[in-house]
Amino acid sequence: MAEEFVRSLARGLAVIKAFDASAPELTLSDVARATGLTRAAARRFLLTLVELGYVRTDGRLFALSPRVLELGYAYLSGLTLPEVALPHLERLVAEVHESASMSVLDPPDIVYVARVPTTRIMRVTISIGTRFPAHSASMGRVLLAWLPPAGLDAYYERATLERHTSRTITTRARLDAELARVRTQGWAFVDQELEEGLRSIAAPVRDRAGGVVAAVNVSTHASRTSVDAVRRDLLPPLLATAARIEADLHATGGHPVPLLAT
Repeated sequence: MAEEFVRSLARGLAVIKAFDASAPELTLSDVARATGLTRAAARRFLLTLVELGYVRTDGRLFALSPRVLELGYAYLSGLTLPEVALPHLERLVAEVHESASMSVLDPPDIVYVARVPTTRIMRVTISIGTRFPAHSASMGRVLLAWLPPAGLDAYYERATLERHTSRTITTRARLDAELARVRTQGWAFVDQELEEGLRSIAAPVRDRAGGVVAAVNVSTHASRTSVDAVRRDLLPPLLATAARIEADLHATGGHPVPLLAT
């Protein structure tokens, strides 16, 4: 694919990705440093994006404009799965009074495609499009557990298995063992591996052929929900929700979100 690779497009996308929640505004030097581009090249890309309406500037600081959402809209608007899932997630949240979400796999991360939060305040900020490392998230464990062997090998080639807390699994041997457990029991539980105090339990969503196309989860805080309570009070309604989403997905005949690592 080397002769097909458009380097300037890759660099332009790298400039867009330099902006995030922790750095919503950047100087020219910041962008050059974050992308590895020269200042001259970074300036050309930024001014091109300004001209196209994807970036705004006051002359010194640059920031993404709302128009950048158009770049992801075609993907999200074509998905039937989040639309099918949303009312079921709302019902689940009303029942358990905890936040619920759906994600798909984009190795080495998961990407949130639907979410219903509660009014409870948690330190982690999540919205549609939020990405988390798959190895330390309950939905990531579900999505990884049902990858074919080649897909899992490809995931490990890209993943760093970064440590987020003292509990985070950071070796392939331990993660493989945990993924085997997930496949056997049919769901994944992560206890404070992504963030201290955050407990999360997830279940798979399958297409008509039985392939896992997404994961749904419920998250809670360790200070108010024990491990036993997560399994006793949150797991049964979560599994019921996943089953209802699957039933609706199969009935609509909609095209599900593919596992991107396959």
